[in-house]
Amino acid sequence: MATFLTDLWESVFTPGPTSTLLVATNVSFGSLQLLLLGLLLATYSIHFIILSVLCGGLWWSINWFASEVSAVRREEEEKERLAKLDGKRGVGGEGSEGDDEGETTEVEDEVSRSIADLRTGGMTVSAAEEVRSSGLEVPTAADARQRMPTRSGSGSGNGDGVRSEISTDSEWEKVDGER
Repeated sequence: MATFLTDLWESVFTPGPTSTLLVATNVSFGSLQLLLLGLLLATYSIHFIILSVLCGGLWWSINWFASEVSAVRREEEEKERLAKLDGKRGVGGEGSEGDDEGETTEVEDEVSRSIADLRTGGMTVSAAEEVRSSGLEVPTAADARQRMPTRSGSGSGNGDGVRSEISTDSEWEKVDGER
């Protein structure tokens, strides 16, 4: 029993589901189900049936999640083992990873397009060149941010330049009157 408690304490600080932690979880949920069954028999309250269903669903989902994490861990270990075997065999002839000089991948193309978009403020490169040739400046991504106008005291009563988040009917009447 003492070794189980020690293993349980250490498994809390170990990443992933350990067998000790799963045993403790299953024993805890089993005990809770027995307690809920006893309370149901003592009181005949539907609340204990609902709690038992919720407990069972949580119990199942924890075990399902632990099995999925274990399966992913096994797959990763298998991939690492195969990669080490391939590395020892000397696989790396023509067409290996270091052989793509001069070629770009889809990710590299997407990154370069994103950088161009940031430089042109979201415009296409041809549209940005057209704007530049007309003598206008193309805003950069930092300049292109829209800023909400602040109110300098009108209507807020405090005069500290805080913008109003709530509009009133009179403000809409002013907008309609300007048309």
